[in-house]
Amino acid sequence: MAYSPNSRMPVFYLPHGGGPWPFVDLGLPEAEYRPLVNYLQSLASLVPEVPKALLAISAHWEEPLPTVMTSERPGLLFDYYGFPAASYELEWPAPGSPALAARVRDLLRGAGTGSAEDPHRGFDHGSFVPLKVAFPEARIPTLQLSLLEGLDPAAHLALGRALAPLRDEGVLILASGMSFHNLGAFFKSTGQEEARAFDTWLGEAVLQAPAERNAALKTWAQAPGARFAHPREEHLLPLMVAAGAAGEDSARLAYHGTYMGRPLSAFHFGEMV
Repeated sequence: MAYSPNSRMPVFYLPHGGGPWPFVDLGLPEAEYRPLVNYLQSLASLVPEVPKALLAISAHWEEPLPTVMTSERPGLLFDYYGFPAASYELEWPAPGSPALAARVRDLLRGAGTGSAEDPHRGFDHGSFVPLKVAFPEARIPTLQLSLLEGLDPAAHLALGRALAPLRDEGVLILASGMSFHNLGAFFKSTGQEEARAFDTWLGEAVLQAPAERNAALKTWAQAPGARFAHPREEHLLPLMVAAGAAGEDSARLAYHGTYMGRPLSAFHFGEMV
């Protein structure tokens, strides 16, 4: 896809899969993981220019206030358990961005939102796993921002709106979660109807005009199959941040497949042909 020069950065809501799945043999059929790998590898080509920085919002970090990493050299946080030893030796040495951290806090302050910083936090697997596939050179300064405890959809839409100016400053916002995240259901064959119902609803909701899209996302828990797809919504909330940052930009379904037998989607906002 071609883009106009000097256009604003799009916003991506992407699935990060389970644990370190692209880098170790988990026994999954290739048809279950290769399309998602291919999609993640395509992300660097879907931006108008090389980003000045990456801002990742991961489902795996929640704080009372939106919190940014401030380390110049963040490590990796291996926040998964029971995987092969090699998965705890992975590297993705992207530099941090204290300057972007300060800019994010300024934007949140301007929106009337408090914030915090963490000088010790490393990239959790919700960030480093997909970014290691998408940007393997690990050269672009990268910052991770937390979700908010309480998991309020409206608060996360507002968080995204506060971050929207970054798109005109060369920052690529990547919201990392899973459009379906019921860990118990991944290992069962039941609930297919509920999973498909929520997947259909979500695709239709996100592709609406922005005002209707955001209204639907605020009430996502009322959707068919919602609490089967997300017994706890932390993996859906990065989508709210992405939709907020999208502003009046429309969305498209950028990836649709299955993961361990369950439907999985990625949505992109504000892409320009």
